[in-house]
Formats: sequence, structure tokens, C-alpha cells
Amino acid sequence: VQLQASGGGLVQAGGSLRLSCVASGRILRINDMGWYRQATGKQRELVATITSGGATNYADSVKGRFAISRDNAKSTLYLQMNGLKPEDTAAYYCNADVWGVVRGTYWGQGTQVTVSS
Repeated sequence: VQLQASGGGLVQAGGSLRLSCVASGRILRINDMGWYRQATGKQRELVATITSGGATNYADSVKGRFAISRDNAKSTLYLQMNGLKPEDTAAYYCNADVWGVVRGTYWGQGTQVTVSS
């Protein structure tokens, strides 16, 4: 199983970006999925998660600005980021709990988001 994240880039404060993460390989079922981020010199932190049924959870710092969603038919996870702030600058990683040949937790390679002031 592989996760491929994309959609990062450089944006001005107040702008928007949409991240995508596609899961591929021998997948029977994808359970919870999520986005995490890691800024330079800081620990990786949770941004948002979504269950297979669509229930969502957000870090307080992004509530009201970010929206997580998924397309189960396409095995794809999204993160719509609006009202971006310089403090949102980080590498963003997708994560998924996957039933494949065996059950495992997988990480994407990360996509860089840089917000200029």
C-alpha cells in the first residue's frame, strides 16, 4: 500500500490550497484517514481526521478554516485549506489505517505548504 500526497505550494496569507492523497496497492478497506503537519524544528501534529463513515475531527488551530473529506470510491483523501496563515507553514503528511494483505498504518511522503505574510 502506498499513499501519494500532492497539492502543496507557496501561497500568500489569506489564500487557499487543496491537498490530495491517493492510496494505491492491494487495498481491501480504508478505515480512518488523516492529515498531520510538521513545521521545521517542531513535532508532527494532528491537523484533521476522518472516519470511513465521514465523521471528522480538527485541531483547534484549523477549525473553521480547513475541511477534510474523502472519496472512498477513489481511495482519495482531501484537505481544503482556506484563510491560510504563516503559522500553517509546514510539511503536510497524509495517514491511513488500511486493511490490505495485512492491516497497517501508512504515511504519505509529505507535501510542503508555505504561507507568506
